[in-house]
Amino acid sequence: MATDHYSLAGDFYLHPTPAGAYFAASRPSREPARQFLQRLLGEAQTPHLSVGLVQSWMGMGEADALEFIFRLQSTGLIQGLPVPVSVPPDSIEALLPPLLAQLAEDGRALLADQRGLYLGTAGFAHETAEELAALGADLARVHERHAQLLHGNLRLRGDGWGLIGASGASDLGFWPLYMGNEYFILILTGAPRFNQEAFTTLMWTLGVRYGATV
Repeated sequence: MATDHYSLAGDFYLHPTPAGAYFAASRPSREPARQFLQRLLGEAQTPHLSVGLVQSWMGMGEADALEFIFRLQSTGLIQGLPVPVSVPPDSIEALLPPLLAQLAEDGRALLADQRGLYLGTAGFAHETAEELAALGADLARVHERHAQLLHGNLRLRGDGWGLIGASGASDLGFWPLYMGNEYFILILTGAPRFNQEAFTTLMWTLGVRYGATV
């Protein structure tokens, strides 16, 4: 379809989908789609969708901006909300436990930073959370060191690390998450449940707090 056939219809406010939030944070590379989504996650309130907004953020002409927003929508990375929504006002320390509990199969999850300090946890005792956060930081360094092999040479699409049982299912998973210049590790037991609004809210909360460093 030619770019002059694209148009914006309706009065909507931009918000990442769970898939868009994951795409934005899953790797540190700064290609246009990831850059746009990280910028979107750094806004405390969902912005009004307009061609001018995309042009301003991405430095594109009108036709390219229309095509760009169409591609993001058609791949399921953004959604249009009928009313503006603001990031939850609670502190990150208060928000993390209930959000994290929704992302793990049995409700046990934690978020750590690249230094091995956990920022919040659900279902793990303090001592266990400290040790898991340290383990996550070790794996983060391995992931960074071998990123070219995994994503460049082998062209693997996965980004997480897991403790895998004989059935092939993950008993414990570690996912690197990048926001701005910060690097986090999401650790959870069982199958991840990233395809829900709790994940978007988690990344939005981190984006508003850390995304300004982009």
